[in-house]
Amino acid sequence: MIVRTTAGAIRGVVEGEVVRYRGVPYAAPPVGSARFAEPRDPAPWDGVRDALDPGPNAPQTVKAVPGLDAAALVGHGWRPGDDYLTLDICAPTQALGEGGRRPVMVFIHGGGFVVGSKDVPVQDGGSFARDGIVFIAINYRLGVDGFLPIPGVPTNLGLRDMLFALEWIRCNAVAFGGDPGNVTVFGESAGAMAIADLIASPLAKGLFRRAIVQSGHGRMTRDIDVAQRLVRKLAKLLRITPDAAGYRGVEPGPALLEAVEKIGQPTTRIDLRDAEGHEPVFGISRFVPVHGDDVLPMKPLDALKAGAGAEIDLLIGTNAEEMNLYFVPTGLREKIGRLLATHVIHRVHPRARKLLKAYGMGRKGMKPGHAFTDAAHDLVFRWPARRFAEEHKGRTHMYEFEWRSPLFGGLGAAHAMELPFVFDSLATTTGPEGLCGEAPPQELADRVHRIWVDFARDGSLPWPEFTRDNRAVFQLERGEAILEPPFPIAPFLP
Repeated sequence: MIVRTTAGAIRGVVEGEVVRYRGVPYAAPPVGSARFAEPRDPAPWDGVRDALDPGPNAPQTVKAVPGLDAAALVGHGWRPGDDYLTLDICAPTQALGEGGRRPVMVFIHGGGFVVGSKDVPVQDGGSFARDGIVFIAINYRLGVDGFLPIPGVPTNLGLRDMLFALEWIRCNAVAFGGDPGNVTVFGESAGAMAIADLIASPLAKGLFRRAIVQSGHGRMTRDIDVAQRLVRKLAKLLRITPDAAGYRGVEPGPALLEAVEKIGQPTTRIDLRDAEGHEPVFGISRFVPVHGDDVLPMKPLDALKAGAGAEIDLLIGTNAEEMNLYFVPTGLREKIGRLLATHVIHRVHPRARKLLKAYGMGRKGMKPGHAFTDAAHDLVFRWPARRFAEEHKGRTHMYEFEWRSPLFGGLGAAHAMELPFVFDSLATTTGPEGLCGEAPPQELADRVHRIWVDFARDGSLPWPEFTRDNRAVFQLERGEAILEPPFPIAPFLP
């Protein structure tokens, strides 16, 4: 089926009740003079452009995880090519002839701002199109090109790509049957962090009506001055000057990706703590958005306190055992000792001993690795998400995903576990090395996916709003809301 966009006509492919358009450019290729520049419109084309292939993605290195099919969660790695600021659209076939009446859902992928793409198997949008949604997934610049505040280069280029894609969607949604006034953005992990930042950004006002933040929040941003320590450290590794001229001289490719991987290792010494002694990203990724520019003039939580994003309906949540993804497959949860656990926390928080004591470190019968992991769940994901919910002045609902995967003898409700349930894509994560193990419950996927669809359609949710005083959290497996007390981590985070 052929649709006309603002840049030209595109041809998609019909697959039963849905039609797909892949690799549609929303911005010009980020190469040459455009590499470290704000996104700009793609060159228009004559005739009809085939939109049948996903095309290239941002430069990245994907590492294997023994015992886990990681490709289902982050894709197969870098597909080289210049024209990667693209998006995929999956729409109900009937929607194309109806005008702009269907809800639009825009997915922003995760991957620590250094890996991932719109084409990851677990996040296939066909299930949303099947249920009446116009689904769109985007690529954006990653790593050095997207999230390194190089002097002489616009900051937050990855976020600027997302904003530009949302502008494209506002101009083109009707062509695919979507309502540009009924857009829900949703994302997981780094994608969810980015959405939390967009909620707080004055540049995003009016671009979406609702947001779903899955295992993310607005606390993982850095001061520009702190992030420029990373600019200088990476420049030393690359033997270049720490400025625009130096970085322009290093082409995206193996040498740059090798340096990015090296600087991301825990053994690479670099202090990215803020003035209060906190490392807001906890070492998970070196590359994250910065605040103090026109995209994020303030820290996101400060912006929320000032009323930013109050017009946005927010659904935000976490998984019950987020950090198990990092500590169970590696065996660290069972092996790590008290001294190492304290050292690791001290690198990101000035009150490591007291923090770990609040989670049972030193208590009889409590393994150090269990206290460490329990604290990390709340420190990195669960409590910052609840703080974001507390400060958001608009309508806010909170969920927790608590279904436990049996993989690795008990991976549990780890990071990313909700994705195959949200997308009703359990087949991509089922099997001896699948994230969900051998027999995940389809009934739960049906229910969770329906909650996301209903929220995108008209904002409806089957549980009360979350506030600082009425802390209603909907447990997705249990199917009902609980009133949740503040966590032990609360005194240790702003």
